Amino acid sequence: MCYFKWRCLNIIYWRYNAVTLRIGVLSLWHVHAWDYIKQVQEHEDTVIAAVWDEDPVRGQAAADQLNVPFFASLADLLAEEDIDGVIVDAPTSRHTEVLTAAAQARKHIFTEKVIAATLKEANAVLSEVSKQQLILTVSLPRLNDGYTLAIQEVLHQGLLGTITYVRVRLSHDGAVAGWLPAHFYNLEECRGGALIDLGCHPMYLTRLFLGEPVTGVSASFGYVTGKEVEDNAVAALSTDSGAIGVVEAGFVNSHSPFAIEVHGTEGTLLFGTPEQKLLIRTKAAGDAYQDWTEWPLPAPNKSAFRQWVTHIQANTFAEENVQIALELTRLMEAANLAAREGRTILLKALID
Repeated sequence: MCYFKWRCLNIIYWRYNAVTLRIGVLSLWHVHAWDYIKQVQEHEDTVIAAVWDEDPVRGQAAADQLNVPFFASLADLLAEEDIDGVIVDAPTSRHTEVLTAAAQARKHIFTEKVIAATLKEANAVLSEVSKQQLILTVSLPRLNDGYTLAIQEVLHQGLLGTITYVRVRLSHDGAVAGWLPAHFYNLEECRGGALIDLGCHPMYLTRLFLGEPVTGVSASFGYVTGKEVEDNAVAALSTDSGAIGVVEAGFVNSHSPFAIEVHGTEGTLLFGTPEQKLLIRTKAAGDAYQDWTEWPLPAPNKSAFRQWVTHIQANTFAEENVQIALELTRLMEAANLAAREGRTILLKALID
């Protein structure tokens, strides 16, 4: 049967037979693992069917709590024919191994960011996913929030003129308050610290709002609590037009609000400093500036997880999500290299 005909039949099958997707949980290493499990439980078309974890004690405890089988072997879980898809929350250092194995077993994949720690690894994963014609979606939740949708509309209307500067900050006090798990400070497992974990969100938002390719990346890391990984980080993104993006992340900042600034030749917008309001100031007729006004926030898009399920049911591909996630991996690799070597990394050198 040709692929096109198979795809059409598959869409009809999912749409009219209300098939429940059986989801395997591949590791509970990441702090968001239980959040995704809750999303599976709350979705009308999905159910948790099995658990694997590189830590068998943690995995068995989760499986017992969920009343599903625990598999000590990743291969054994992936060999289960009735598992339709998997959620991957394994250590970043094992993403390539786990994601590739899941793809080779023909399981659809929902994964925590990043796809992998390097562009080469990420491309290898995506190659296998494409070969098997599977649905991969990466959790990039802030792309779906109302403020992101509103900012994109402001930029689409050209109200700020040419964008010259973007700054996005996200931080918390996990390292100083002691609530982050100890393994989040393990460089080998995490492949980085505050930037590759928390900083992923400001990184993909900054790239999105710049609206043009990033050509160079520099970064500076701080080690306030003396951990193996950075707990305070800033990355600067440069473009050929001269626009600059600034990405900030930290595990050592109490009461630091999530904040977005976008500046252009004709105006500025601010979000979250500190209220969750989007404020905009642009030029009126002539050269005078209007007063600050509040821009309404639309309802958020459905979650990345729900989008993944919809893609599976409709047999469509999350192409935009994957491209943003791939670029995120490239920027993170460049930032880590820039901080380590104390120099600006030109992205044309990071092409796999």
